Amino acid sequence: MLNRVILIGRLTADPEIKYTQSGIARGSFRLAVDRQYKNQQGERETDFLNVVVWRKLAELVGEYVKKGRLVAVEGRLQSRTWEAKEGEKRTLYEVVGDNVEFLESRRPTGAESAPSGSGGMETPPPPDEGPIGEPSEPAGDDLPF
Repeated sequence: MLNRVILIGRLTADPEIKYTQSGIARGSFRLAVDRQYKNQQGERETDFLNVVVWRKLAELVGEYVKKGRLVAVEGRLQSRTWEAKEGEKRTLYEVVGDNVEFLESRRPTGAESAPSGSGGMETPPPPDEGPIGEPSEPAGDDLPF
């Protein structure tokens, strides 16, 4: 069986980081994800999805990700069921993130830069460099489209 979810969207608010009684970090945030197709009015609809991350990843998200930031989340879908005060059964669906990639570089305020959210402390290349450290080509007027 397989339960994998990959989402790309923007945070609707700053992440909320809390700690369990045993000191484990738990981060939660809502992700706004546009649907692929437009509705009958020609507008894209958006889904708002709850995401939970744990431990070091939660701390990294809390430190480097803010409202409006574009991120990719990879994880699994989880449901939780409980009984409300009125006796009704309630179900909540959320994505438990195993990996969060920061897709936009934030403006550094000195020598700092945001690491990848996969738990590693990799530093992305500066904005004027390509993916393997070579200078990227400036956009010119000779684009094929």
